[in-house]
Amino acid sequence: MPGSWVPLPLWSHTQINALPVLEVALDKDLLNEPFAARPSSSRSRLPNQVILGTVLHPNGNITELLLKEGFARCVDWSMAVYTQGAEKLRAGEKSAKERKVRIWKDYVAPTANMDQKDRQFVAKVMQVVNADAVVVKLNSGEYKTIHLSSIRPPRIEGEEKNKDKDKRFRPIYDIPYMFEAREFMRKKIIGKKVNVTVDYIRAATSSSETSTIPAFAERTCATVTIGGINIAEALVSKGFATVIRYRQDDDQRSSHYDELLAAEARAIKNGKGLHSKKEVPIHRVADISGETQKAKQFLPFLQRAGRSEAVVEYVFSGSRLKLYMPKETCLITFLLAGIECPRGSRNMPGGMQVAEPFSDEAMAFTKELVLQREVEVEVESMDKAGNFIGWLHIEGVNLSVALVENALSKVHFTAERSSYYKTLVSGEEASRLRKDKIWANYEEKKVEEVVHVMEEKERTANYRAVYVTEITDTMHFYTQDVETGTQLENLMETMRAEIAAQPPVEGSYAARRGDYCIANFSADGEWYRARVEKVQSPAKVHVFYIDYGNREIVPSTRLAVIPPAFSTRALAAQATEYTFAYIQVPQDEDARADVVDSLVRDIQNTQCLLNVEHSGVTCPHVTLQFAESKDDVGLSLVKEGMVMVDVRKEKHLQKMLFTKCSWSFLSHVLSQLNIWRYGDFRDDDADEFGYKLKK
Repeated sequence: MPGSWVPLPLWSHTQINALPVLEVALDKDLLNEPFAARPSSSRSRLPNQVILGTVLHPNGNITELLLKEGFARCVDWSMAVYTQGAEKLRAGEKSAKERKVRIWKDYVAPTANMDQKDRQFVAKVMQVVNADAVVVKLNSGEYKTIHLSSIRPPRIEGEEKNKDKDKRFRPIYDIPYMFEAREFMRKKIIGKKVNVTVDYIRAATSSSETSTIPAFAERTCATVTIGGINIAEALVSKGFATVIRYRQDDDQRSSHYDELLAAEARAIKNGKGLHSKKEVPIHRVADISGETQKAKQFLPFLQRAGRSEAVVEYVFSGSRLKLYMPKETCLITFLLAGIECPRGSRNMPGGMQVAEPFSDEAMAFTKELVLQREVEVEVESMDKAGNFIGWLHIEGVNLSVALVENALSKVHFTAERSSYYKTLVSGEEASRLRKDKIWANYEEKKVEEVVHVMEEKERTANYRAVYVTEITDTMHFYTQDVETGTQLENLMETMRAEIAAQPPVEGSYAARRGDYCIANFSADGEWYRARVEKVQSPAKVHVFYIDYGNREIVPSTRLAVIPPAFSTRALAAQATEYTFAYIQVPQDEDARADVVDSLVRDIQNTQCLLNVEHSGVTCPHVTLQFAESKDDVGLSLVKEGMVMVDVRKEKHLQKMLFTKCSWSFLSHVLSQLNIWRYGDFRDDDADEFGYKLKK
């Protein structure tokens, strides 16, 4: 056996009440240390010294036997210098604990109440949280946060943290070595499957005795390994984390605690990371999210760069992300181009905005695919809030296309000018045919086939009461159904009362083309439902009032988010567009303006009777009657010589046409009114005179 044999009072690596004078074999490593005294007499004692050694017996190692039989427990402070394998001592203690012998008769393991499948499992790493925890996805699809056992990530003292109060504190960049620790873990395990062994559950702790708010929530602490490498041990060995010290009787610790202590000792000895004497690394990362002026200056650079490398730091929604640009050392907010993704719930000035269907699924899809991954981005433009818009690629996959193909987003009209447009449309069409997710309730519009029927068909007259709300310069007009008028009045009254109780914050709404909103009408200062048609600038937003048919250009400060209770899902848009049947719109601007003025004077803001005669390219063609006299509005225009009759070839419409055509001739021949005041201005070869083009 190695060493010299001497009788000495010995402190072993076990904690026991007494130990007789024994013959021991001194560890060579201890005796060879500088100034280590060697006994000069076989029975001498070394005063004021504690000698660590190993007691050997023909039947085995006394230390290991004491531990195995439950007569002793391991002592952390001396385990690090045990030269014959600390794992043997831990194994002996573990055996005694499992058999509950001697001092361990009342022992309860930290994970005794957990099922085996919950103690050990394989999971996919979805996110690295700072440098001591990960979010993993279990085989069941559930997400779980796992903290690495017995280690503490880099931290900063309170005084240092509050040194610059004007600067927003960002732990990942402002705490020394936190960024390096996170990056080490991210590159090592993100998106990969790891083995998780739960060591203990740390109970939630309160911030104070009287407070019910926990300072720390309950934590699942575990040993995480990949390819046989203990991630916590690797972090500690590089000086990116430190080992937590425990009370001697505290069993809530890592199952590989000794390896962690040994790794920390090596890191200290080699001056790694936190233990280095060198100047700590500083990360000056500029956050230009929401900084419009900085974003404008940065935009041309990103556009010229083509594809730029980035790391996805955070996912706000399916199509909105925060990116870290390593070469530029800056953070930007990035919006996916070419798609319209379901919006999640948000706190708005008017209250909580309800999440759109499948918004959570879209965000989960984006998180699983790109969160904390290295990606490439193509920046095309930016919005007025300083957010960059473009395309994001990961391992050859275009995220916009992936969302559309998985029925979690729709193609936006802005994609038409992109080279990815065909791929997006193809993916959307496939999703629509599957009726998957956002297309589950999609009903394809049936194309009405025009069947030419030889036999004569009678014209159908089914007049209904409408209220004419708006007449355009092109002689189109908008109406509301009288039947639903009460519903609209009630909705508007309730909506305005709610807005009066909780007025929207001026300027908080960011208008986007196609969005439904509420607008403050300049004529009466009241709020109405509207749709954004064009955003020329923050001071010039073109809106269409969906319940009345009129349009207006307003500043964005007079717009606000439409409360969900008053959206088009609660009550459909009430203004419907129509045009007159059987009459031609005058080509001359002055003549057309005269007709519009006459219509505004006669029918705008009045109740009429409406009958749909036939469909049109942009809207149905109808006839209108005055509510009281039942006189035809279009026929009145013909009588006054303001319009001409539009010839129709359908046989079932000939009776109506004959009446109007007769009045047309009477108007211009007998009265010579308005457009006929200079005589018959029509060509002699017009259809009305029976001229047919020879083929």
